[in-house]
Amino acid sequence: MALRLVADFDLRKDVLPWLRAQRAASAAPGAEDVLETNYESLRVLNVERNGNIIYNYKDDERNIVFGLYDCQTRKNQHLYTFEKDLQVVSCSVNREKTLLAASLVKSTEEGRRNELQPGSKCLTLLVEIHPVNNVKVLKAVDSYIWVQFLYLHVESHPLPQNQLLLISEEKYIEQFHIQVTQEDGNRVVIKNSDHLPRHRIAEDFVWTQWDMTEQRLYYIDLEKSRSILKCLQFYADQSCDLMFEAPLDITLSDSGFKLINFGYDYRQDQEKLCKYLTLCVFTNHTERYVAVYLPGHFFHLLNIQHPDLICHSLFLTENNKTNDMLPHSSFQSLSGSLVLDWYSGRLYRAFLDQSYLLRFLWNTSLDCEKMAILHCVLSCGQDPQFLEGQIIQWISENVSACHSFDLIQEFIIASSYWSIYAKTSNVDTILPYSSVLTWNTEIPGITLVTEEIELPLMKVHSFKGYWEKLNSNLDYVKYAKPYLCYNNSVVKREWHNLISEEKTGKRRSTAYMRNILDSAKRVISNIEARNSEPRLTLLLQEEDNHQKLLLGLMVSELREHLLRHLQGVEKKKIEQMVLDYVSKLLDLICHLVETCWRRHDLQSSVLHFNRPRSAAEFEVFHIMTRILEATNSLFLPLPPGFHTLHTILGVHCLPLHNLLDYIDNGVLLLTETAVTRLIKDLDNSEKNEKLKFSILVRLPPLIGQKICRVWDHPMSSNIISRTHVTQLLQNYKKQSRNSMMDKSSFSVEFLPLNYFIEILTDLESSSQGSQDAQRDLGLFFHHSCLVPSLVACHRNVRGRPEEANRTSQELR
Repeated sequence: MALRLVADFDLRKDVLPWLRAQRAASAAPGAEDVLETNYESLRVLNVERNGNIIYNYKDDERNIVFGLYDCQTRKNQHLYTFEKDLQVVSCSVNREKTLLAASLVKSTEEGRRNELQPGSKCLTLLVEIHPVNNVKVLKAVDSYIWVQFLYLHVESHPLPQNQLLLISEEKYIEQFHIQVTQEDGNRVVIKNSDHLPRHRIAEDFVWTQWDMTEQRLYYIDLEKSRSILKCLQFYADQSCDLMFEAPLDITLSDSGFKLINFGYDYRQDQEKLCKYLTLCVFTNHTERYVAVYLPGHFFHLLNIQHPDLICHSLFLTENNKTNDMLPHSSFQSLSGSLVLDWYSGRLYRAFLDQSYLLRFLWNTSLDCEKMAILHCVLSCGQDPQFLEGQIIQWISENVSACHSFDLIQEFIIASSYWSIYAKTSNVDTILPYSSVLTWNTEIPGITLVTEEIELPLMKVHSFKGYWEKLNSNLDYVKYAKPYLCYNNSVVKREWHNLISEEKTGKRRSTAYMRNILDSAKRVISNIEARNSEPRLTLLLQEEDNHQKLLLGLMVSELREHLLRHLQGVEKKKIEQMVLDYVSKLLDLICHLVETCWRRHDLQSSVLHFNRPRSAAEFEVFHIMTRILEATNSLFLPLPPGFHTLHTILGVHCLPLHNLLDYIDNGVLLLTETAVTRLIKDLDNSEKNEKLKFSILVRLPPLIGQKICRVWDHPMSSNIISRTHVTQLLQNYKKQSRNSMMDKSSFSVEFLPLNYFIEILTDLESSSQGSQDAQRDLGLFFHHSCLVPSLVACHRNVRGRPEEANRTSQELR
């Protein structure tokens, strides 16, 4: 099952052995046969905010004994004994374990014996238990009372005043203010116990629920036949605020009321409860997900952070073999991920079963379930690196398994998002969390209905924590704010501008370019610092200026985006968030590539061209092509060295005509490192020469010139000489004709050729100090095809001086 329950506490294992040991230590010799007290009455009464568990049982004389199990020290402590046969309705202990509040009624047998005697049905007491001393009667009424001490966020020192809630069956809630003082050393007593301040905080309610983790009280009251949900937040300064009130479109009866999370209710028939199904709701500390579980029927994992994408929620039914995780008993969901089985006395903590979810990810055939599990594992996982590794392994084997979305895109975006989600609020509105914006594919068992409804009229009275987030989300929807999620459109435009300027010889300011490249260097250094193991490939080890420009531009633009929309967050924190986010994104791509290399056992010898290709190389080439497609559509940077690896594998795996198509269509980008390896590794056979010529003519001019100097071939020498002579002619400054004619030792009657010889002679004489220039000129004379062309032109215009003069002018 997707949920795994671990018992945090068990009365039979954590309390009963201690009770027996205590009894044995105090028993008289020879009395071992009467040690078995009435432990069948042992039961849990309450779970406090700090995790301490209050329980009670009846001793041999049927006195009520209260005990406490400390979840931190895992030790038991006796609290108090009422020397009467009573039934406990409710119980609570303050944080310092100096006061005990309890609400009691007469037990069934006692009630039968005294049914004719007048008196109150329920007695609510406040007891000093450090040490046991005075008992204060708070209430003596005919209605049931439930009690709950507040556990507020305070410093480690004890509070001078304690707050206690009393919830009455007569539909009112009171708050008591109890001051304590120390006497005779450590003895704690109630100050002015005869006049405890109190005030009524709610009345006429029909439903109430206590949130022990956040110390909030929710209740529904009826005002003019309307059901209104209200929430009170309690604070350490003894105050409480009405956080919100919202009318509900439901009709509730005022004939009864329901209590949630106020401890054990002994009035409920346990045998009957076991026959009914109990819906269980779990939350986790990140408030991401809510798990709704009905044993034997369904398990829903609802993504409440992104409810607009139904594909981010997981819906499992009995068809998915949702085995029962809990016994059919009177269990109750507590705050967070706790569930308490009142009948057995076990407290469970619910965890998402990562192993089950990963197995489900491998086996499911539905895209919607793959999407939901992917986000669930990434957001709630206890070991992110291990889980990411498992997901990457799955992607490498199932890269084409999804049809409704791009699996690589979704993984990169989701993992990068969840890696920094907890660092600040409102990240979900300014950073992309999914590669899909809408989901129109059918989800089995779920019917989607689009309906415009009015937002509830919610009066939010205080903006703190959760409510600040809720109010922000409501405003975002209500006022149709523009889509704020970051995208790389600005980066794309700026990057193309920089590349175009580079081709035309234009350059931005040195400071601007230095800042961009420095940002890229910081990202790469950050990745290398977090990965101690050496890289299996050339990733991050190559000077790929184009990818570094893209990387630095993304850092710069993302930083500006967060600074605009995260008001109040210090700049240093935002800069670190940006660095971590982009580093995570780039590192994920590296791990995708390296996992594929490990899976197919590719060695470093693959990086050389003079070896036969293998089927494993084609598989890795295919996955790298899918990674390139995924990142290109989002315009995400790739780690420097990626294009070199991709090109090397492409040359190994593709026939020449397919290879050239990939290059011409921009799928393969020719890098200086890749082409240099190709030129050096391959000999000059006819097949290899054809490959080299085809690639050489597709290189950018600057890289092509460098490659020609590496390749020892007549054609490369011809290209070098042509390029150099072209540059000389472009930079040539015209001199007087007489001086030029003096430098020429010969002339021909064909004027264009004569003029061309004069220019080259002048250039040769002006570059005598440069051996490279003289060599290039000599190579040009040796290989140039201009001379035969000019001679042919001379033959055609012989005898027609006017045409010869015109040709000479055109040459000039």
